[in-house]
Amino acid sequence: MNSTEETSLIHRLNQPEHQRQAFEQLVNLYSPQLYRQIRRMVYSHDDTNDILQNTFIKAWVNLDTFRGDARLSTWLYRIATNETLNFLQRKKDMTGLDDAPTAIVNQLTADEYFDGNETELQLQKAIASLPDKQRAVFHLKYYEEMKYEEISSILNTSVGALKASYHHAVKKICDFFKSQD
Repeated sequence: MNSTEETSLIHRLNQPEHQRQAFEQLVNLYSPQLYRQIRRMVYSHDDTNDILQNTFIKAWVNLDTFRGDARLSTWLYRIATNETLNFLQRKKDMTGLDDAPTAIVNQLTADEYFDGNETELQLQKAIASLPDKQRAVFHLKYYEEMKYEEISSILNTSVGALKASYHHAVKKICDFFKSQD
């Protein structure tokens, strides 16, 4: 979405008579990419749909707090990432699992929508072994190809810290693959 289209959408989101239609456009426009981002973090189709729905509910409820300091996509990614990290923390707290990566990968392999090969499964195991926030940084940078400045806005972290986090994530993933040989 270019800046003119985004400005127009923001304008319509701020007009009560056009708000519902504009929000529906927002949902249709950003659902696929937010779904992918959330799915890469939680691995479950059903959990992803729940988090995505919660993301858009929060966006709707807080629409009047969007100041336009960041792009709409950045604002939505921030909400989705926070919802995802909160979900993962609640899940850890509820299950008491110390071996969350194994549980995540088991959930992934049991998911009927997963169609990856053995290499993809190994990559997902490596990524699942990362701490949640580091995993979020890795996904936003590697899969979504976001610039550090945008990730900084989403995660409310300095660019330097993000670069270090991404570097450590990549190193841990490489080390994981080396240990598999």
